[in-house]
Amino acid sequence: MNAPLSVAASAESAEPSGTAVVPAPFPAGPVRLLLGRGVAVVGNDIDTDRIIPARYLKCVTFEGLAEGAFADDRTELAGAHPFDRLEHQGATILVVNDNFGCGSSREHAPQALMRWGIRAVIGESFAEIFFGNCLALGIPCLTASPVDAAALQRAIGATPAALLRLDLEALRVQLDPQASDGTPASASLDLPLQLAEGPHRMLVSGQWDGTSQLVAHDAELRATASCLPYLAGFGD
Repeated sequence: MNAPLSVAASAESAEPSGTAVVPAPFPAGPVRLLLGRGVAVVGNDIDTDRIIPARYLKCVTFEGLAEGAFADDRTELAGAHPFDRLEHQGATILVVNDNFGCGSSREHAPQALMRWGIRAVIGESFAEIFFGNCLALGIPCLTASPVDAAALQRAIGATPAALLRLDLEALRVQLDPQASDGTPASASLDLPLQLAEGPHRMLVSGQWDGTSQLVAHDAELRATASCLPYLAGFGD
């Protein structure tokens, strides 16, 4: 089984505004601890068309979708969107509000977020299909109370360089009072999170990762295949 995924992002990894930064490999295996900076996108009912506009669905592969993440909102805000701000480049933990990912079921939405660099999402609630698409990519979607979500968003806004420690096993998120660039954070936070038992077990055990599960059970799969007539020369 693969080692637990641990993501660390620092202020030194930041690049110029508008540049997509992927600070770590894509999720693989157990997801138990995430370390990184946060980025807050405030607002309820942010649907998948805002996360990734429909014109990006014409792509043949998911490569290059990072530039489409919140593309129309970013254009409208002319550099002021959190995904364009210099201090949030390299952030790995997205903090949102209520009913995030509603609308269509497009898998491109979590793919765009993942390719921009997001490795976990914390919010008040998530649309069911968006949640499932994120789970299939190894991106935890954890819920917090409205008060806690807002407090975390304010803390990220006040000290963008502050590190977040997201403990999937304990279901808690902590904001380090010492920011990654050495400046003191506005305040330390230690907040509880919620995640249903099934998805929680899949993430911390690595069972969400279908490809790794297949590779890990290669011998059993080959043994089963050898007993299947249509794979073992049946009719020769």
